[in-house]
Amino acid sequence: MQSPHNNKISRLVIAGGGTAGWITAAVMAKTLGDTVDITLVESDAIPTVGVGEATIPPLINLHGVLGIDENEFVARTQATFKLGIAFENWRVPGEKYFHSFGFAGQDCWACGFQHFWLAGKQQGVAKEYERYCPETRAAAEGRFSAKALNYAYHLDAGLYARFLREFAEKLGVTRVEGKIQHVDLQPDTGHIRSLQLEKGTEVEGDFFVDCTGFRGLLIEKTLRSGFEDWSHWLPCDSAFAVQSASVGKIVPFTRSIAHASGWQWRIPLQHRRGNGLVFSRDFISDDAARALLVDNVEGELLAEPRQLHFRAGVRRRQWLKNCVAIGLSSGFLEPLESTSIHLIQRSAIRLAQLFPVHGVHECEADEFNAQAYNDYEKIRDFIILHYKVTDRTDSEFWRYCRSMSIPESLERRIALFRRTGKIFKEPSELFSEESWRQVMMGQGIEPESYHPIVDTMPGENLKHFLSSLEQDTVRKVQSLPDHETYIAQHCAAEK
Repeated sequence: MQSPHNNKISRLVIAGGGTAGWITAAVMAKTLGDTVDITLVESDAIPTVGVGEATIPPLINLHGVLGIDENEFVARTQATFKLGIAFENWRVPGEKYFHSFGFAGQDCWACGFQHFWLAGKQQGVAKEYERYCPETRAAAEGRFSAKALNYAYHLDAGLYARFLREFAEKLGVTRVEGKIQHVDLQPDTGHIRSLQLEKGTEVEGDFFVDCTGFRGLLIEKTLRSGFEDWSHWLPCDSAFAVQSASVGKIVPFTRSIAHASGWQWRIPLQHRRGNGLVFSRDFISDDAARALLVDNVEGELLAEPRQLHFRAGVRRRQWLKNCVAIGLSSGFLEPLESTSIHLIQRSAIRLAQLFPVHGVHECEADEFNAQAYNDYEKIRDFIILHYKVTDRTDSEFWRYCRSMSIPESLERRIALFRRTGKIFKEPSELFSEESWRQVMMGQGIEPESYHPIVDTMPGENLKHFLSSLEQDTVRKVQSLPDHETYIAQHCAAEK
């Protein structure tokens, strides 16, 4: 796979809009300026999935790169702020824990804070782990400040796509409306030459980005990239999503509520709530799943529940010939940890870094594919963790999850933490050591030992250390404004 070195890429075509298409368009336009003509093709007749309404903190970095004003973005997308995810019923029914975007306590050079906390717990001088994390406490008390906490957003995905479209078009991106009828290939190389639209328009390009969602119209249906199926580790294969009227206070966190055959999300926006039920059709029928979601929605339904079908896994090659898949066309991991938009962001930035200005070369595609696969693989393991490590035996679904085999990479990480309390991550890995320990302890793993450096601290010093950290957390959180008050003062949407 190699085109001549002087075969300059001057026309970039993005197939598909939505969040994936318009993030890619914005990143590429910001990066390439007017050195490359960028065209985005999308059909008004094809609805976007548009249910990925929860995000994680790296989106703030993307907006910084693009130069997007936070208050304007929040107001325009009816967004709220997110400090983490409340996991309910995941270990056992009736129990919950919080996976925050913050960091508990204080690490030392040799080990993480959890080792000091474990020793303090054995000595009876430590309080609950979450009491040492400002984001967890602020979420529980409904407080927020962008200057004091680690955070992300809840947003309206449809409004976000429109916001990004306006941003990208100001940078020179051209939008062509139409449904893609056929993909033409170059007979000598097998590279994509053009997109033929139903209305007769032909859109030619030198390089193409597939943002056509689950269809994978370019990367799979045309180029036959192949798919690596992970559904034996992540058995959920369907979801119902529905919007509902706002009820109660706008909390600064996502709720993830486990049920007998899957889990339900609740996401608060300024103008409504987002709801959904992710489930496995091997363990519950569509009708029963829909009824379960409707029965557990707070507030009036604003539409009929919409069903989505999916399969967990990843394209074998996300960059193939002169095409890169970004978004759902590249693979799918269920939205349990709100990583969908992050994976779009990562691939768009990676494409900007590796963009083949002087023609497509295999070395660039190989590097892109290796990095993209690693992103998916590490997030995959983190999501599997939530299902595998559980004490639930109350349904066939949870018994399957408890007994299923898991990737060796995850098996090794769980064993290390269970025995020693230690966690290590690769530099490029998304989830921090703190995220891993919050979820592993929340799901029920209590390490058998802690790092010996902790025992060099006398008992009274450890007690004072833990007490001071807890008091500092209390003072910090109590100084923060109410979440709804913060939104009203800084970034309220127009009524």
